Amino acid sequence: MHRVLKLAMASLSLTAAAAWSAPITFNTALPVHEGGYVWREQFIFMQSADDPTPARRDMQVTGLVSVLGYGVTADFALFGMLPWFDKRLHRRMGGQGLSRSQSGVGDLTVLGRYTAYQHDAPGRTLRIAPFLGVKAPTGEDDARDGLGRLPPALQPGSGSWDALGGAVLTYQTLDFQIDSQVSYQANREANGFQAGNHWQVDGSLQYRLLPRRLSAGVPAFLYGVLETRLLHAAKDRVGGSADANSGGTTLFITPGLQYVTKKWIIEAGVQIPMHQRLNGSALETEYLFTSGFRVNF
Repeated sequence: MHRVLKLAMASLSLTAAAAWSAPITFNTALPVHEGGYVWREQFIFMQSADDPTPARRDMQVTGLVSVLGYGVTADFALFGMLPWFDKRLHRRMGGQGLSRSQSGVGDLTVLGRYTAYQHDAPGRTLRIAPFLGVKAPTGEDDARDGLGRLPPALQPGSGSWDALGGAVLTYQTLDFQIDSQVSYQANREANGFQAGNHWQVDGSLQYRLLPRRLSAGVPAFLYGVLETRLLHAAKDRVGGSADANSGGTTLFITPGLQYVTKKWIIEAGVQIPMHQRLNGSALETEYLFTSGFRVNF
């Protein structure tokens, strides 16, 4: 159930380049101009069900993710991400339905990205940018209801300081853009619980659908987007012991659309699991819808 946090963490996807597309679900190597800002708001909704146990668990997570990026230099940019979540879990217990929920601000992530390689040519560019960040426990991690303390999956925050890092590659032309990313997050223990460390590999193709031909004065562009994500999470640990019903591997595919202007982008996409191999009775993801906008200034 912590998959939505991993997906939200991956959504630090920003660019300040005028009238260019970018990945919907992960980062890009394109720069934020020196002294400039990029602001992004992203709405997410995740549905998890298909519970193999008699509990018939059904979990829904609604989130709003706010991201602000700042260009420190032409090559180095800082990003901050703060999510808000509303989490609801429905299940059967003793032959009756039971619902538990919680909402609130989640954990703050601060990340630095540096352009380590750049090769420019007429109408195209290739960039490689490693990144490193930390997730701070700013969200509530001890929320309770009438039944007692909520499980970690329903807590807005994790209570732990976690580290993440990786690298992203971007190849951009006048007609299309390709992005790829590898990343890893190491999670620490808090309150007797430690979410499994995870790694993921992402890929994205953004292709200009309209206008088909470039000309002077074109104010906006429509891009078709197709993305993939291979996500692997280790088992969670509870009280120092591995939870056999957590972790596993999922392959997502995400079709989407972007409307791009010189200053802002609006976008939407649906992450669909094509393959899930989870451990034990871990709850599967049915889909994750995301939409939002980003503005550079």
